[in-house]
Amino acid sequence: MGNFDNDREKNLEWLGKLRDYFAEFQSLPSYRYMQDLLGIRSKEKIGNFISLLKDEGFLDLAPDKKIIPTDRFFEVTLSDTTVQAGTMTQMMGDGGTTVNLQRVLIKKPSVTEIITVRGNSMIDEHIADGDKVIVEKRPLANVGDIVVAILNDEQTVKTLGKENGEYVLIPANKNFQTIRNKKFEIFGVVKGLYRIY
Repeated sequence: MGNFDNDREKNLEWLGKLRDYFAEFQSLPSYRYMQDLLGIRSKEKIGNFISLLKDEGFLDLAPDKKIIPTDRFFEVTLSDTTVQAGTMTQMMGDGGTTVNLQRVLIKKPSVTEIITVRGNSMIDEHIADGDKVIVEKRPLANVGDIVVAILNDEQTVKTLGKENGEYVLIPANKNFQTIRNKKFEIFGVVKGLYRIY
């Protein structure tokens, strides 16, 4: 079988087109459509490319023999450079590793929910209106965890605290009061967030 690195630039270009297609349609194209998408006339060449992607761990076969993407298919480049938020510095480094964002952000898919934040009570924790918090659903949390709590049949995101032996919900905005002397349940613990600009 071939080696992905033999024509790495072209193989990465084609893989990128397949990733973009999957991101839009949540499926891989048929072999015939793949020929058009990648600009490859030969069915044999498409077959060889698919075999190469299987060998490299980007694709696999489902039980029904359909081609499916693996975790590696979803990896994106994690640059080995940094970007300054202050004074500009010269760019250094020219490579990087890869990272699978789903694997980084979601450790337990079966108990994970993504919830849209409304309001700015957690702005000093950099959780803003419209952000999506990644919540691991569980009824217990540690003091200091950022949690989604259920209070009066509504959800709120706050930091779990403890005062005088009682649990409280602490905002991260001086314009909001700590929630004390109220019954609430922990819906889950915030494990991350994302924001789309």
